[in-house]
Amino acid sequence: MFYWFNLDFFNSFYPKTNYPKFTMRLKTLYITITTIVLLAALVISIVTQPFVTPIPSTPEEIDLIKLKAHVKYLSTDVHPRSSSSFSNLEKAGQYVFDELKAMGAPVEVQEVKVKGKTYKNFIARFGPSTGPLLVIGAHYDSDAQSLRNWKPKGMATPGADDNASGVAGLLELARLLSKKQQSRSIELVAYTLEEDPHFGTEEMGSFRHARSLKESGHEVQLMLSIEMIGYFADKANSQDYPAPGMSALYGDRGNFITLVGNLSNFGAIRRAKALMRGVSNLPVVSCNAPANLQGIALSDHLNFWNEGYPALMVSDTAFFRNPHYHRMTDTFEKLDYRRMAQVVQGIYAITQHFS
Repeated sequence: MFYWFNLDFFNSFYPKTNYPKFTMRLKTLYITITTIVLLAALVISIVTQPFVTPIPSTPEEIDLIKLKAHVKYLSTDVHPRSSSSFSNLEKAGQYVFDELKAMGAPVEVQEVKVKGKTYKNFIARFGPSTGPLLVIGAHYDSDAQSLRNWKPKGMATPGADDNASGVAGLLELARLLSKKQQSRSIELVAYTLEEDPHFGTEEMGSFRHARSLKESGHEVQLMLSIEMIGYFADKANSQDYPAPGMSALYGDRGNFITLVGNLSNFGAIRRAKALMRGVSNLPVVSCNAPANLQGIALSDHLNFWNEGYPALMVSDTAFFRNPHYHRMTDTFEKLDYRRMAQVVQGIYAITQHFS
């Protein structure tokens, strides 16, 4: 019962004939509070998956020098690499293609024709040609919108974190996968045209890829979008969130990597989180939320959701943490390659053990 006091104390205030009514009110209050607490606990559990047990596996050794070299090349040698700088975007794509081919994997060039120009996705395949497909993708273009108030007119971000870091992770993942015969069907995809003005349209490279898989009847077990994995911050209040109160759940320091999914991806995100947490001490947090929550759908996984495929994003939370997001200051020396390597180790564990 919800009694922590002696009801006799109220004799002088409440006649005995009112006890039943008073007791009923206490019971109602107790039930209401208990219901609210249980509902809050349920919502938190659905959103954050707080009780995920790590699934240990042996971490692969990551080449930090190569990670940094990939990011540096994409953010300096072919800067700007946006749709408005077509020749540089082609050079960036050729670099990705050459690196993937060097791993010995067959690489398909998927053309994306937009307004008279031919852009390209690059699809490297590992493992058998049949069976449920694991898709891991990262976009290689960078933002170049000159209309933003804080960007000098005509200038484009170097895009080191967004998203040279994701592409570098993809290329290192290809190296790891090429070391042995894979038992499952895996596609690593470098996407074109993720950034504005193409985002959310049928011009996105990932839209074309997801639609082609759907039209060919492919079963996709999981799609994982690698979207900014290089920026970490350990200072207090270095992490922001799209909704009030989230810092109470995740903390105010940007020292973690996050897995993001919509509400239908609850099981997939728990499994992926357990695998990523099992290979290193890098904190891995997760968030299942409606797709209209700010930031949840802002990458290539959106197009797989739209085709009915399960899809997640792995991210350092972008503009909720990185003050250089879409700015000229998003440069390669600001990234943390040690922790980026731990992210890649976690993604590799997903390729080997996700079920």
